[in-house]
Amino acid sequence: MPEWTSQVRRGILEYCVLSLIGSKPTYGYELVTTLNRWEALAVTEGTLYPILRRLVNEKLLESFWQESDSGPPRKYYRLTSQGQQLAEKMAQDWSMIVQAVHQIEKLKAENNDEPNGKILFE
Repeated sequence: MPEWTSQVRRGILEYCVLSLIGSKPTYGYELVTTLNRWEALAVTEGTLYPILRRLVNEKLLESFWQESDSGPPRKYYRLTSQGQQLAEKMAQDWSMIVQAVHQIEKLKAENNDEPNGKILFE
């Protein structure tokens, strides 16, 4: 995987983890399964659990144990108030980034449609 892709995924994974946990308390394997629905976000437990530990250490998540109907108790994660604030800020930042990239892609398409190779931006 190119270094650029790896760096982008690292930040996006943290945002996605916080978003998923923000919607409901979630256990680790459930996060792996959910993220693996999308090839670009696919992770292993070996990638996810260090992220979860770091987020707990940074007081963005808290964990608790809950009995399971289909096996041993599971360790669930939920956002702290600090984690909720960060998740909201990340959502705002992500929206602005997506809008900016879409605008750049639109400019690129417009430049490609210009006759005589006229450059609309540099």
